[in-house]
Order: sequence, then C-alpha cells, then structure tokens
Amino acid sequence: MLELIPIKQTLEENQELETVPDSREILLMTVDYYKIIGFNPPWIGYFARLNEKLVGSAGFKGQPVDNKIEIAYGIFPGFMQQGIGTEICRQLVMLAQKANPTIIITARTLPENNYSTKILEKNNFKLLGTVWDKDDGDVWEWYYEK
Repeated sequence: MLELIPIKQTLEENQELETVPDSREILLMTVDYYKIIGFNPPWIGYFARLNEKLVGSAGFKGQPVDNKIEIAYGIFPGFMQQGIGTEICRQLVMLAQKANPTIIITARTLPENNYSTKILEKNNFKLLGTVWDKDDGDVWEWYYEK
C-alpha cells in the first residue's frame, strides 16, 4: 500500500531519507521551500513509499489561501506508468479533505495533454483553463470536483 511520508522541517530530521536514490535533491528543495513558505503540517512536502521503496514525491504548495490549496506530485524514474501517480494524487486529495472538508483543491500542469493531466482526470479534477504562473509561465489550472 502506498504511504505518504512527511518531509520534516530540517535536513537533520530527515537523515534517513537523504541517502535514498532520487530523494536528496527533492529533500533539499523542500527544506529550502519551508524557509520561504513556513512549515505548516499537513500543508507540507511528502515522499511516497511503496513496498519499502521511495517511488515519488508530493506536497502542497504552501498553506491554503482563500480556502484554496494547490497540490503537486512527481514519480521517480523506474516507477512511472504503474498507477503510482494516480494514487499519490488521490492520497493528497484525501489528506486535504481530512484537514478541511470545504477546501478547494487545485493543480497546475503544462498546457498539453500528458501523464499529469491523465492522473488529474482519473482523480476527478476538471480543467479550468490557462493561467499565468510566475514560475512556469502559461499553465493549465485544474480543480477537484467533489
């Protein structure tokens, strides 16, 4: 069963995750991101673990703003196209709803049909349209339809 493992606030608290292949760069980026947005569980970053292996990462892009939260996720090489991304997305939605049942859950993708868009569609996300993202330029914005 897939499990979301919280990424703690400091590198020292995450030492057991630092040596896992594919995890170090994400770990460093997440800890640095906490310094900008704060560390506010459950609105944090996670690793996805399946059968005792880290298979991807996920998280929330900060705390909710105006009762709205954005999710993000990625699958490590060698674990793609196995349904893992769909399950990670599902668990992020469940985690957000457990924390706040009224929250609006969103996601952003490149403005093209790809694996991320398929994952969102499988999890009942609907495309709102193209928006400007300060980090990524034009992107598609999606929202979760309960």
